[in-house]
Amino acid sequence: MRFGIFIYNDVEPIDLATYGVLSMARRVVPEIEICTIAPEKGLVRLSNGLRVMADYGLTDAPACDVLVVTGGSGWEAQANNPDTLAFLRSRSHQSRLASVCTGAMILAAAGVLDGKKATTKREVVAPEASPVDVMRQRFPKIDVTTASVVDCGSITTGGGVTLCIDAMLHIIGREFGSSAAAETARIIEYSRAREANRAALPLVTDAQ
Repeated sequence: MRFGIFIYNDVEPIDLATYGVLSMARRVVPEIEICTIAPEKGLVRLSNGLRVMADYGLTDAPACDVLVVTGGSGWEAQANNPDTLAFLRSRSHQSRLASVCTGAMILAAAGVLDGKKATTKREVVAPEASPVDVMRQRFPKIDVTTASVVDCGSITTGGGVTLCIDAMLHIIGREFGSSAAAETARIIEYSRAREANRAALPLVTDAQ
């Protein structure tokens, strides 16, 4: 099963934990494949200067079973990038889509969350507006909820920042079984944090 991680300039490096969780999960589920996709293949400058090389651009990206959209301050630019939005709309008919943190704002701009429940990042540093509130204001067709993960079947949205780990563990559990998710959580030493997050914030399932 191939997972594509969509990155772009000014993604928060912590959102690459999506890649890290899948990398560790390959010890449990070796058939997992991972690639990175960006608006253009090659160098991507993440927030605070980290540089990574994207495997593919929008025009040569391979088929993916699951496509994960990461978050960061660059989400505004991508939410206004017609090529990115067209790519996500097209892939919504071919892949399961997922987002972590403010990646959900890009999915929202693409229109693929209309009529669905969704979540995104909540906590910010003033005077920044909470993305959850921004999503409610800008995208009234979305049923915005505060949650660790919202799974609508074809699309999964995760909460902010480190909840990207919880979102990926949820997707691993959905695709490969709860034991694979639990074992991945164990080997990344996240089992206790996962349970604490579940107790503090709901995991919402709204299959459509």
